[in-house]
Amino acid sequence: MGPEESKAGAVTAPATEGKSHMRRWVALAVVLALPILAIAADEKAAGSKDAPAFELKDTKGTAHKLEQYKDKIVVLEWTEPGCPFIVRHAKAQTLAKIAADYKDKGVVVLGVCTSKNTDAAAMQKFMDENKIAYPVLMDPTGSVGKSYHATNTPQLFVIKGGKILYEGAIDDDPRGKNEKPVNYVRKALDEVLSGKAVSMPKTEPYGCSVKYPEGPAS
Repeated sequence: MGPEESKAGAVTAPATEGKSHMRRWVALAVVLALPILAIAADEKAAGSKDAPAFELKDTKGTAHKLEQYKDKIVVLEWTEPGCPFIVRHAKAQTLAKIAADYKDKGVVVLGVCTSKNTDAAAMQKFMDENKIAYPVLMDPTGSVGKSYHATNTPQLFVIKGGKILYEGAIDDDPRGKNEKPVNYVRKALDEVLSGKAVSMPKTEPYGCSVKYPEGPAS
């Protein structure tokens, strides 16, 4: 009887060939799994990053520290009156409605203006014209914007317990054409308030670029 014949006389594959097939399948499985693992790792990181501490004054001169809201859920919105995307959302009261709807649920909404083109008076004028009641903090040096890697207006961050739980776009409707847009901030807040992990902790922000002041941030 030959080495490749079973007792019943059937021809079988050599053991070495079976091991070779197994190694190929394992290698293929690893290659296919790598992108999934990378995405999972990125999402985990996005939902567990430390929120940089800050202290900034709002348009009326009142100082705000992230630390003073440690028992709250904080929503930060990077804003700029000269950005058409910000103007559209301001007129639609997109974030103002979130601020009102979640006020009694321990949520604090703060705007942040990191712009070489806008001072506190111009920002307050825009707020008055669009009935924006939540404070907007002025970041004249750009240091806070850079610490959060803010790139767009609008760009949103949801923070709880010193951790960034969501960052990215306000919704999935960059052009304002969707009749039923998914508001990522509301979705994240609802999940956090119900004790769930944020299912989509990071999205790609859209809008205008942040107009950082020239020169190094102090």
